[in-house]
Amino acid sequence: MQVTVRRVYDPPRSHEGLRVLVDRLWPRGVSKEALKYDIWEKSIAPTPELRKWFGHAPQRWDSFREKYRKELKTAEVQERLKAILEQADKRNITLLYGARDAEHNHALILADELERLYSG
Repeated sequence: MQVTVRRVYDPPRSHEGLRVLVDRLWPRGVSKEALKYDIWEKSIAPTPELRKWFGHAPQRWDSFREKYRKELKTAEVQERLKAILEQADKRNITLLYGARDAEHNHALILADELERLYSG
């Protein structure tokens, strides 16, 4: 199993496996009919407070990553992450996000956490 990260605006590729939208808000400019996804997991996205504080500011990335990892350790989120792994059933997982910045977004942190849980 491999966890990859892709923008919702990119067309799907073959072998992406389970496609999981990981944003709390629906991405702008994309209709629900047009987006090819299997699950929308709002509950594993950063809290609204953390998302607003971060504001996709690269200078806050290290602090954001630390704070978001703490949010990911809650029992509810851990349960949802494990459910995603179960639903994928050893298939690849593709985490879909809407942010413009491919290097500073929460989907990267989620991918690390899912891989940690899978190999753990």
